[in-house]
Amino acid sequence: MATPWPALLRLAALRFGLAPEVFWRLSVVEWRALAEDAAPQTLTRTALDALVRAYPDGQP
Repeated sequence: MATPWPALLRLAALRFGLAPEVFWRLSVVEWRALAEDAAPQTLTRTALDALVRAYPDGQP
């Protein structure tokens, strides 16, 4: 399977704000450390409840 370099470069630029020259200087270890945390996290019920308390719907 080929490495999807264009997609990885877009992720680096858009998600992490890295310039292309910085992306290309990253080691594989550095990239993995960044990208592992990039996976979307599931919103737990506890987190949702905290958001609802912090930002309640107002009355129109």
